[in-house]
Amino acid sequence: MASNTTDNKKEGIFGGLYVDKHVEYVKSLDKRHDEIEYWMTEHLRISGIYWGLVALHLLGREDSLDRDQIIAYVKKCQNADGGFGGHIAHDSHLLYTMSAVQILVMYDALDQIDGSEVVSFVCSLQDDKGEVSGDQWGEKDTRFAFISVAILSFFNATHRINVDGIVDYVCRSMNYDGAFGSQPGGESHSAQVYTCLAALAIVGKLEVVDRERLSSWLAERQVKCGGLNGRPQKLEDVCYSWWVLSSMQILRRVHWIDRMRLCEFILSAQDTDAGGIADRPGDIADVYHTCFGLCGLSLAGFDKYPLEAIDPVYCMPVKIVERAGLHSWTKNIPQSWNEQ
Repeated sequence: MASNTTDNKKEGIFGGLYVDKHVEYVKSLDKRHDEIEYWMTEHLRISGIYWGLVALHLLGREDSLDRDQIIAYVKKCQNADGGFGGHIAHDSHLLYTMSAVQILVMYDALDQIDGSEVVSFVCSLQDDKGEVSGDQWGEKDTRFAFISVAILSFFNATHRINVDGIVDYVCRSMNYDGAFGSQPGGESHSAQVYTCLAALAIVGKLEVVDRERLSSWLAERQVKCGGLNGRPQKLEDVCYSWWVLSSMQILRRVHWIDRMRLCEFILSAQDTDAGGIADRPGDIADVYHTCFGLCGLSLAGFDKYPLEAIDPVYCMPVKIVERAGLHSWTKNIPQSWNEQ
């Protein structure tokens, strides 16, 4: 038995986690120019880099990518309005601006862009009611409420936005079950729960949450196979390992999830030949699910490999968030939550 364990570690396999193959998978993603998927996902390029970089950080292999090349690419994605597009010459959007800023923060290179331009772009997307759009075309969503305060926090500029308006929008998006939708009246969804909780954590307003009701709703997302779904009557999906567990970590209720079974589910969705993690067993791996699968393992306390701890608000390694001076959000957790 000991010999098999040693052999597995030599092959980069730790407790069923195919570490070396996942690293090689992420490294290969920018070399697949002969595949149609590479060109069809051009609009997601900057987010793909972010997902891959988080995955490599968690595996302790962040030096596997060319730092200078990535920073130069990210800077080329910034537009005249201060925001970033998903690729060079693509329109600016908050989603891609967030990914760009996170990449630069992880590389300790935020000083290589003009932060005031980014701040101005973010602030320009909030209307008089305090609601935030993703881009100039006006789609509003609780995701954008979170992203706006998150980006501004990197530049110590949350005072530049109407925080009360954002809190009001988040509260109006809360449903009878304690969970949150994409907008007022929207169906409760695990990913929207994360964005709302993270926004409230940053601005220090977590007390508006119905902790008991929301914790129960999130705990019910675990299905028989051990995986988590995003809402009732839906299939399990590896990405919800992040959306649900990050929320539970903020709520201080991770122990309400059967983490051992969840880890088994995530590991079962790996591509053990080419690397990467899929949404569920038998499907094709992608960098999005690889990132959030590893985030889920980190939050679940997977102990067969020394994964970096992930911050449940900023979705970057805790050590990076601490270096950026942003781990102070933990001081905004109501004291009673830490006592139960």
